[in-house]
Amino acid sequence: MRKTPATIRVAAVDLNGISRGKRVPYTYVDKLAKGAVRLPFSTLNVDVWGEDIADSPLVFETGDADGILLPTSRGPVPMPWLANPSELHPMLLHHDDGTPFAGDPRHALMAVLERYSKRGWQVMAATELEFYLVDDSGDTLKPARSPLTGKTMQTADVLSLDTLDAFDAFFTDLYAASHAMDIPAQAAISESGAGQFEINLNHGDALKAADDAWLFKMLVRGLARKHAMAATFMAKPFADDAGNGMHVHFSVLDADGRNIFNDGGPDGTPALHHAIAGCMAAMPASTLILAPHANSYARMVPGAHAPTGISWAHENRTAAIRIPGGAPNARRIEHRVAGGDINPYLMLAVVLGAALNGIEDGEMPPPAITGNAYDQDLPQLPTDWAEAIDLFATSEIMPRILPTDLIQNMVLTKRQELRKMAGLDIDEQTAIYLESV
Repeated sequence: MRKTPATIRVAAVDLNGISRGKRVPYTYVDKLAKGAVRLPFSTLNVDVWGEDIADSPLVFETGDADGILLPTSRGPVPMPWLANPSELHPMLLHHDDGTPFAGDPRHALMAVLERYSKRGWQVMAATELEFYLVDDSGDTLKPARSPLTGKTMQTADVLSLDTLDAFDAFFTDLYAASHAMDIPAQAAISESGAGQFEINLNHGDALKAADDAWLFKMLVRGLARKHAMAATFMAKPFADDAGNGMHVHFSVLDADGRNIFNDGGPDGTPALHHAIAGCMAAMPASTLILAPHANSYARMVPGAHAPTGISWAHENRTAAIRIPGGAPNARRIEHRVAGGDINPYLMLAVVLGAALNGIEDGEMPPPAITGNAYDQDLPQLPTDWAEAIDLFATSEIMPRILPTDLIQNMVLTKRQELRKMAGLDIDEQTAIYLESV
């Protein structure tokens, strides 16, 4: 019989994808749906240090007012990385009259999915998450020590079963915990960095996919500590090794359950091409969501397995948008730009919102590329954080996808972080990002 926890956690997600909330007695469980827990609106609009945004209208201008937290459709999940039994109750922030708070990232994704729903469509999505297991016990971050030898991992061993099996205790716990949390963890592989791994989460409803990604990142970090390591999803923890990406695959089902991207052949329907065009058109402005931190831009360099040019292709992993092969009824888009350090709700919101813009506008993409995208003359993504912030702030596309209040909050947050990060060296930045994103 499951032991009733003495306390529970209630949490919403801030703009950086960091959980913000409270620890409350288990007696609160029956009162959560009645708004028993309140939280300042500004809490979801703090910087990566957890500090208020100096010029945010949510702080002094409005008296730092509270909203009410209400449970999401996800329901409570266990927290297997803790020594004592507890539950996490995912929450959404609302105004007192029940109106959704526009600065809540999960609300933003729900609004995009409602646009699909009004057409009778459902978005199915899956994510691929890369992370490093690391040793942060010293002054310099290192790859994790092998549990078999006790020695620091020195080299990558792509798709090595031996490397996976060296960390068998961690991955066995991870799969058991994922099952307990209803996170559909699928294949695990060793990746192209020393101590780097990737786990795919199975496809399903897009909102649940975002929940799964948020919860999975929390789980991996928590279990790593339980196994005397640290885990990080930061985009580029090691300058000379591979970065962490988070690829998303998505398709759209109509009211009869048919994939609107499937025409029975390899090319796909006009809707597929319209969606590709929408994603490409929004890519420069949405880069801030796909690469939200100072460290994100260390990953986005030519030839480093992270897209830098705006293009699409069939079965080509150098392109920003890839159309995987396989059975036509599984025709889908793989968006490959995002780093592992993203907020999954905002990432899915901008990708899916851009795709729907393209469908609504009937846009068509340029021809699919062939060959190495890094060797071709392509429109480029922003090359630095400041440029990405400016493009996001001035975009005419983003207000079609995200609430204007959230856009303003994000810009203020990132400009404050930009100023504060400017005075820090790489090791200091790494210490901040290591487990926060």
